[in-house]
Amino acid sequence: MSEKIVAFQGEHGAYSEQAIFTYFGKDVTTLPCASFREIFEAMQQSKANYGMLPVENALAGTVAQTYELLMEYDFRVQGEVILPIHHNLLVPIGTTLDDIQQVKSHPQALAQCEFYLRRRGWQAIASYDTAGSAKLLANDPEPHTASIASALAGEYYNLTLLERNIEDHQDNSTRFFVIGYDDAPRSETQSKTSLAFAVRHRPSALYICLGAFAKHNINLTKLESRTMPRSPWQYLFYLDFEGHWQDEHIEAALVELLRQAAFVKMLGSYPAAQGGPNSV
Repeated sequence: MSEKIVAFQGEHGAYSEQAIFTYFGKDVTTLPCASFREIFEAMQQSKANYGMLPVENALAGTVAQTYELLMEYDFRVQGEVILPIHHNLLVPIGTTLDDIQQVKSHPQALAQCEFYLRRRGWQAIASYDTAGSAKLLANDPEPHTASIASALAGEYYNLTLLERNIEDHQDNSTRFFVIGYDDAPRSETQSKTSLAFAVRHRPSALYICLGAFAKHNINLTKLESRTMPRSPWQYLFYLDFEGHWQDEHIEAALVELLRQAAFVKMLGSYPAAQGGPNSV
């Protein structure tokens, strides 16, 4: 497949599609998918050669399903994007602020604009997707109705952008993973590595596993535990750290981790995005 086809969840104009253009540029074909799983299925069936998935939001936290699917499928994280999330008020052509009585969008977008909506006195109505709410509004305009979505969605569906950046917190951002079939080419820039591991059921197990990184002076940028799918009360730890798995000191730490952990899965080494999380 010579053409770059990147799958994402949502309709055209979704923030995930905006992340695709940020990472790959405009010279790429995007493939909307109904669910996160459909992204992985599209890649498995060679309908796409990359996927773009949200992995965590600065306000809402981790997107658990992304990690679950990375454990289930054998694709590699090849890059990351830190995308500022700016919500916008979109309306059909001719609608004014005075006309609006209700606003539709994804529940998370509505929650991130709660103070703005309350100040205006508008009713918030949940929809399945931010860009999807814009598409529905364009295709079937409802009286007194607006949508909250990206500026890109407004361009796609020829809606008027009445007000920009209406989110309550201006520092809101989402981190995305770019997934592909193989490891990312080694980059000259700062690398980051993501992996998952489980510990043995014994005292100090987590302390010993993490000690491998401390011993080799490796900076951790994320550590989070989540239950294993289909294994109640058993936990996986998701770990991000600075450096590439081929770096000598990181190879040494990974050898120690493999000796001590019950399970390890490498998710990928990739160029680190600017503006990402700090050390833990």
